[in-house]
Amino acid sequence: MSPSSPSSPQASASPAVKPNPFLLTPCQGEAARVLLAYVGSLPLEGADARLLAVVVAIRAARGGIGNITGQDVRSLRLADPEGAVTAFAALGWRGQEALLGPDLVTPVAVTVPGLAGRPGSPLPFGKVMRSRVSGWTLRTLSAKPVKKTSTAARLAALFLAAHGPADDLGTLPAHLPDECRAALPELLAKGFLRELDGDRYLLAEAVRHLSGMRPPSGPPPGTRDEPAGEELSWDEWKERASVALRRHVEAVEGCHECSLSTARVSEAFMRKAVPAQFEEKVRRAYGVWEAKYPGQGPAAAEFAAAFRAAHGHGPSVKQLCTAMGWGKMSRELRIHVIRRLITEGWLTNTDPVPWTLRPGKAAQAGSSGGTTPAGAGARPR
Repeated sequence: MSPSSPSSPQASASPAVKPNPFLLTPCQGEAARVLLAYVGSLPLEGADARLLAVVVAIRAARGGIGNITGQDVRSLRLADPEGAVTAFAALGWRGQEALLGPDLVTPVAVTVPGLAGRPGSPLPFGKVMRSRVSGWTLRTLSAKPVKKTSTAARLAALFLAAHGPADDLGTLPAHLPDECRAALPELLAKGFLRELDGDRYLLAEAVRHLSGMRPPSGPPPGTRDEPAGEELSWDEWKERASVALRRHVEAVEGCHECSLSTARVSEAFMRKAVPAQFEEKVRRAYGVWEAKYPGQGPAAAEFAAAFRAAHGHGPSVKQLCTAMGWGKMSRELRIHVIRRLITEGWLTNTDPVPWTLRPGKAAQAGSSGGTTPAGAGARPR
């Protein structure tokens, strides 16, 4: 019997290969299709110009300026990079000429006027959405079955991955460029496609994680119901958050003053709220703290206001306690101190959302009438 026979003990003992996790949520898959439809509508000739336009457009989606280096262009392995870059001039794009110089590492700011004005932008993506679609684009172009194909085949791979269901036949998108249609047999031969029959195709198992139409794993986007036992990724959690909460999350993630890791931020927001139970020793420790640091309410409120003005979000409990110079404190004592300051009206927050501390009613009553920023929206459940 052959060692590789399915009934061989050695073969049956082999661990199952864990499939790659999907890169895009359903909402992000839709955003990828919007991006490709936008690029497909541009009056460009040839796959080289369109593929480069995909990369520039997704980077410029939020502010109308896409930063790209000469090395980025080189990594796309375009047949005619100079022709692709100069083709942008006809679109009114500006600044791309610097990509043709000898400097390969300095980012070049390419201005895309059609994306500069928001709302009304054809690519209305938030920060996380833009980042995820950009990452998906690069991962798809570098996938093993695509890496050594022609420019037209790699551009076609983006269209087919974005529009293709993970486990079912997809239909070629109507706006697929003609040069991409001609390159489809190349994707079949390289193993990117498992089937290709007329305008129907099936993604290969090795690239199903690139699908922009993944099987649904929970309630439709925008709902707040989380199925029992479902473990969400950080990006999926954010997709289900309200607009106000997502804006708050992005402020914390993008804060250059705090420079917090993604793991730290995601753990804080995704942690299930548990009612704090203060033991007698914590209450005694609070009595000692209060005797040592009396009348801290006004100063704490003033610090919270200044922190929010500088960072765009409130301090965490630990950040406030550390900055106030209250010495070494247990986590339980820090929480107890902040709870008392909230009860006394010096601070308030949007419980249980982290980084939402701000001056409370007592502090505002003693101010000159200024207002403090409102808190984030309710946490998704």
